[in-house]
Amino acid sequence: MTETAAFGAWLRSCRQSAGLSQEVLAERAGLSVRALRNLERGRTGGPHAGSLHRLADALGLEGQARADFIAAAGRRQARATAMRRTPVELALQPARRPIVPRQLPAAVSCFTGRDAELAALTGLLDAQPGVRAPTVVISVVAGTAGVGKTAFAVHWAHQVADRFPDGQLYVNLRGFDPSGLPVSPTEAIRGLLDAMGVPAERIPADLNAQAGLYRTLLAGKRMLVVLDNARDDGQVRPLLPGSPGCMVVVTSRSQLPGLAVTENAQMLNLDVLPDADAWRMLAARLGARRAAAEPEAVTEIGELCARLPLALAVGATRAATRPGLPLSALAAELRDAQSRLDVLDLGDEAASLRAVFCWSTEQLSPEAGLMFRLLGLHPGPDITAAAAASLAAVPVSQARKTLDTLARAHLITEGPKGRYAFHDLLRAYAAEQAHTAGAAIDRDTAIGRVLDHYLQTAYHAALLLGPERDRIAVPPPLRGVTPERFTTATEAMAWLEAEHKVLLASVRLAAETRFDSHAWQLPWAMRDFLDRRGHWHDWAAVQRTALDAARRLGDTAGQAVTCRLAASPCLRLADYDQARTYLMTALRLYRQLGDTVGQARTHQVLSMTCDQQQRFSDSVHHDEQALRLFQAAGHRAGQAHALNALGWTYILLGDPRRGRTFCYRSLVLSARLGDRVGVGHTWDSLGYAEHQLGRHAEAAACYQRALRFFREFGSRFWEAETLARLGDTWYASSDSPGAEQAWRQALAIYEDLQHPDAALVRSKLASAHGQKRHEPPLSAHASI
Repeated sequence: MTETAAFGAWLRSCRQSAGLSQEVLAERAGLSVRALRNLERGRTGGPHAGSLHRLADALGLEGQARADFIAAAGRRQARATAMRRTPVELALQPARRPIVPRQLPAAVSCFTGRDAELAALTGLLDAQPGVRAPTVVISVVAGTAGVGKTAFAVHWAHQVADRFPDGQLYVNLRGFDPSGLPVSPTEAIRGLLDAMGVPAERIPADLNAQAGLYRTLLAGKRMLVVLDNARDDGQVRPLLPGSPGCMVVVTSRSQLPGLAVTENAQMLNLDVLPDADAWRMLAARLGARRAAAEPEAVTEIGELCARLPLALAVGATRAATRPGLPLSALAAELRDAQSRLDVLDLGDEAASLRAVFCWSTEQLSPEAGLMFRLLGLHPGPDITAAAAASLAAVPVSQARKTLDTLARAHLITEGPKGRYAFHDLLRAYAAEQAHTAGAAIDRDTAIGRVLDHYLQTAYHAALLLGPERDRIAVPPPLRGVTPERFTTATEAMAWLEAEHKVLLASVRLAAETRFDSHAWQLPWAMRDFLDRRGHWHDWAAVQRTALDAARRLGDTAGQAVTCRLAASPCLRLADYDQARTYLMTALRLYRQLGDTVGQARTHQVLSMTCDQQQRFSDSVHHDEQALRLFQAAGHRAGQAHALNALGWTYILLGDPRRGRTFCYRSLVLSARLGDRVGVGHTWDSLGYAEHQLGRHAEAAACYQRALRFFREFGSRFWEAETLARLGDTWYASSDSPGAEQAWRQALAIYEDLQHPDAALVRSKLASAHGQKRHEPPLSAHASI
């Protein structure tokens, strides 16, 4: 290759490394585009001395890079050109020995955990095949305020510093700074050039020229660049090297997805610490002896600090300043959610949870800021876009977009199935902001909307799960509320499952904020779900709240319904005296209202109470009363249930033939009405009748039909009951393997529900070769 061709190739390489087009470089160097093209193609003998230096200046070349560039134009010309340079120009040329910047801040001494994340970042470095790598490696470390992004990045950078022999650059971009003034790209790049020994007078004024000079200086080097606390993509892009061999680590509270799209940046999100790492971090700061003396308190402090590294550090510092204070006392101070942020405030903005959260929220758009504060009113623990839309009275699409904005800012996290959540400290901050935002938020109206969203949706779901249920009067949705709708009972059950904890919290919030209609009607809508899933303690708790709310309203009908429903979980939990108290109150209120169907329903539950106490004659009395009242009201679904209940009680009394007659009448009527729940329970009753008559094959067939229905509508408790009885039938017919399989399936469900009948099934399995101890099964009423 000739000298002119070699110089042309060198010129083109320098221009491309500087990110300049031929047109831009020609303009800056005072050449025509045609002349520059001829130079790059090797069609001319080389530039004049003045043009050569203008090209070097326009390319931002300094030091050895400038000398190599000039040398490529030819030794004779280079010497002549160098002789013509003024003493001032020679004085401005940097020393031949390059500066190796070591700008990393000191690493955190008590850094704990993050092993997987550190390994992932090192893995990116290991995958870079030296200086011949095709691109610069970029990683964006993102996470919420206080999660320890800077500490993580700096800790890792110190671990791998020896792998970057040309130096480590660091700049705090102050993207989320209390001053509100992030570092401009021009200011940042001038600082980086200064760190690499470029004299101030040699730094171009234009940002593009500065970036070109910066990339040129990094060309061919192994350099680590840490860009800390970036606000957005635009602040970062000018600071990215242009050639392989370098690695850039960016930290930000935002996800910066644009860098992933255009620069192939790898995203690494930091979450709060796992329990064990949070404990170790506290122990490292408190001292191993003090932590070991109160391990439970250390665990609780970690949870109350949401396992957020900044909060853990502040909490540990507060404890360290009071060495005589028991850690349990600090935990007690942190338990109060309303004052927790006060406890985690040391009077320094850098060590104040409120301050760092504020720096994040101040960057939000008005819409996102309002949604953040409104989320502080939500009962939690998580929320969907549909519920957020009702909370904010906006379309679902707009709510989802705003939630995604908050998630990208790491103020909330998006979990599985589109559910968004805070950690507890951000929730406390959002709630605090919601109550200090003045007239910007009508808090009561917003709370009413979100409670109405859950009531309207849960009511719709309840009617799909139990279409035979007697309905309550739920008013139309409030303005701005967009309830969710389902097409099948399976979809309804899945929604109730997903919203289980939210609905429980909503009942509490409704009672606390005196939305008393919601406080008693929501538990009504949750009945079938809570019973079928075996959440009986939850059921009992929300029914107590519901009854208090109905009493505050003076709603007699609401009190009657709630008293009747409150008895049902008492039966599941074997609290028969309390169940009877509720039921007698309900019966009195229904009589006062003249509600015949309500009285019949109450007699049904009284019958079940008697069944479980083995007072079968009393059960028959209540079942007959229920049947008579349903017939008087013309309530056919109720009649079907009462016929099955009456048949079941006769079976328990030892008259399975008479009981079977009532059950078949119930089966025909339930099937005619399309009451699949009633059909399933009646098949179970018939299975027990056939078993008592010694017709084991027929009994097993009935039980298997019942199981199909119970599994269809997700009634785990009734599935376990039928499986246990099916096991008895298989065992009685000498099918021990079949019996053991059915009992084991029943036992797994009982144990998951923490039901006492698990002990009975265990005893059957343990004594498979002996006589089984028999206990009367629970009532097979379709609903209670």
